[in-house]
Amino acid sequence: MLELFNTLSRQKEPFEPLHGKEVSLYTCGPTVYDYVHIGNHRTNILGDILKRVLKYNGYKVNHVMNITDVGHLTDDADQGEDKMEKGSKREGKTAWEIADFYTSAFKDDLRDLHILEPSTWCKATDHIDQQIEQVQQLIDRGFTYETADGIYMDTTKVEGYGALAQLDKQELKAGARVDMADKRNPHDFALWKFTKEGESRQMEWDAFGRKGFPGWHIECSAMAMKYLGEQFDIHTGGIDLSRVHHVNEIAQAESATGQTPWVKYWVHGEFLLMGGEKMAKSLGNLMTISALKDEGFDPLAYRYFVLQAHYRKQLNFTKEALEAAQHGLENLRRQVEKLPDRGAHDPMLREAFLNAINDDLNMPEALAVIWKAIKDGNIDKETVIRFDKVLGLKLHDPNKKPLKIPAEVQALLDERQKARDEKNWELSDRLRDQIAEAGFAVEDTPDGQHLSES
Repeated sequence: MLELFNTLSRQKEPFEPLHGKEVSLYTCGPTVYDYVHIGNHRTNILGDILKRVLKYNGYKVNHVMNITDVGHLTDDADQGEDKMEKGSKREGKTAWEIADFYTSAFKDDLRDLHILEPSTWCKATDHIDQQIEQVQQLIDRGFTYETADGIYMDTTKVEGYGALAQLDKQELKAGARVDMADKRNPHDFALWKFTKEGESRQMEWDAFGRKGFPGWHIECSAMAMKYLGEQFDIHTGGIDLSRVHHVNEIAQAESATGQTPWVKYWVHGEFLLMGGEKMAKSLGNLMTISALKDEGFDPLAYRYFVLQAHYRKQLNFTKEALEAAQHGLENLRRQVEKLPDRGAHDPMLREAFLNAINDDLNMPEALAVIWKAIKDGNIDKETVIRFDKVLGLKLHDPNKKPLKIPAEVQALLDERQKARDEKNWELSDRLRDQIAEAGFAVEDTPDGQHLSES
């Protein structure tokens, strides 16, 4: 049985969906004011692996992902500039043009990373009516108050507020995390922000007697409930979202409907680090998929790099580690090409793989199962293709044409191998250069020389 670590309970739990073999899944998507960095994509890969594991187990997955194109302020504590407006000023385009461009760039990244698209994309600006309706429900049920700059959620009226982040164990004084301004309580948050007097905004709507725009948190709860209902199975995101954003989503949704729990399982991925710090735009220590491609990396090498660590462990990114992952992935693909098409696998192999992926998505163990089977000669291409439906690494390309090696290049390869056997490194390097001049690159691997077109 599939087991998942539920952030809400802080333990692994058997996965039992609300409706038989149908699973409802919501993943937090990007705020489309800039390129998404690879730290964010570690979380997107987590959502994709989870979805693939569910499908591998025979579940039908209704997957919804949001696109935040309004309302996410530069300060998550309801202050600062709207990130879309910031992007608009930075590039001299409208906020709508910024949203369209970076949404398209995000989807390009997903294709490069072999991430399956959701069943439903939902843009915040396409669901303003649903957000206004949910804010009105909260007003009618007595969970809100109004200030000069917006409508706020009174978290002291929400029973069990902050359980996801265990806020009851924290001693937080007013002003310790946020500027209180007109808020009554330190954890209260904006449901709807009013446009400031004299301010010109590109994205604003008439509601509650004034022009304004939605708070960041209300977007996700309103859209998730539109497509998945008042209760659903799984909500995913980065671990940082569990501390504020997801806490507030729960408060809104459960207060609006009276239904608990809103979400049965919360699955959060840990940070990708760079230089020992969380990768983040604010710190400037980030890398994008397009930048990796420009440096000659296969985006799926990054996916392979991510899969080598459990999603609940922090992972430090370096170029050296990514190079090692690219070599490892290329070697794995070479090994797969040597396998028989079918009929050569240990009958217990599929059970070992299933046990690994069902143990809270233990992808390092799943990869270890495959590598051991290759070493032991207990696997065939048919089984690898089946396993790759979870891994998403494109381990076997049946349409790939075999590399044609000219006779003169093969002679250079043979001479170079002899030089290496005799530890004549100077001659080996010269022969490598001659092979490169002929249009081929040679790589030394544990299995010998590997040739590719350069």
